[in-house]
Amino acid sequence: MARALLIANPAAARNRPLAVRAILDTFRSAGWDTELAETSGPGDARVLAARGVDAGMDTIAVFGGDGTTMQAAASLVGTGVALGVIPGGTGNLLAGNLRIPLSPVRATRALLAGQSRRFDLGRVERADGTHYFAVACGAGYDARVMAATPAALKRRWKIAAYIATTFRLMGELRTARHRISVDGAEFDAEAAMVLVANCGEVIPPFVRLKRGIRPDDGVLDVVVIRASNFRQSVRAVWHLLREVPGGHVAWARGSDIRVVSEPAEPVQLDGEPGGTTPFQATVVPGAICILTQ
Repeated sequence: MARALLIANPAAARNRPLAVRAILDTFRSAGWDTELAETSGPGDARVLAARGVDAGMDTIAVFGGDGTTMQAAASLVGTGVALGVIPGGTGNLLAGNLRIPLSPVRATRALLAGQSRRFDLGRVERADGTHYFAVACGAGYDARVMAATPAALKRRWKIAAYIATTFRLMGELRTARHRISVDGAEFDAEAAMVLVANCGEVIPPFVRLKRGIRPDDGVLDVVVIRASNFRQSVRAVWHLLREVPGGHVAWARGSDIRVVSEPAEPVQLDGEPGGTTPFQATVVPGAICILTQ
C-alpha cells in the first residue's frame, strides 16, 4: 500500500478544514495510507517533510502555497521521494506552471493518476542556510511588491492582491545598477527587476517570460526588465509578452547566475522574502520528483 504524508498550512489552505478532509478522503478511497501533519510556523514544512522521508513515506503532498511547498521540497532534494502539489495558497505558481488543477480534490486526483517526473530546482545560499526555488527568484520591484502585500489581502483576494499592490507601488518604480554574471560572463544593466527563472510563466497561463523556459532543461533563465515610470513599465510588459529583443527586456541563460546591485535590492524566492542583493543562484538538474500528468 502506498503511503503519503499530507502537509497542510492552515494559514494558507482554502476552505479549511473541509478541504483537508476531502483531500484525505480522496487519498484513502484510492487505497493510500495517508497521514496528516499541519504547520504552525515558519520552517515547519521542511521539518515535517524530513520526518516523512525518515518514516518511509512514498509521497509528501503539500496543501498550501508556493512558500510551504518549497519548504517541504527542500527536504526531498536527492531523496527520490515524490512531491505532490495541491494548491491552497495565494499565487500557486508552481501548480499553474505544471497545469495542476486549482480545486484541491481535482488536484489530488491528478496527483494519484500522475507519474513521478524529475524537475530542476534553483539553489540559493543565504546566511540562514540553503534555499531552493521552483518557479523563480528575483531582485527589485517584484520582491518589493511581494513584501508589501498584506497577508490578510492575500488570503482574501489571492493573486489579485499582488496585482493591486503592483499598481499601488507603481509610483515607486525605479531602476538600479546591476552587475549580472551568467556562467562567468559579466554584463551591466540598469534594471527595475532581475528574475532568475526555472519555470516560464509568472501568471500561468497568461504571462510568459519567454518561450522555451522549462523546469526540466538543466538551466536557469535570466530576465532583466528596465523601467523607471508607468509608461516604461507598460512598454516593458508589451516587450515581454511579444518577446521583443532589445528595448526594455533582455534575456540570458546559464547554470550559475550572480546578481549584484547598487543600491542593494530586496530578493524573493518563489514569493518568500530572501534578504537583499547580492545573491547567487545555481541550477540543480533533476533535483526533485513531482507527481504530475
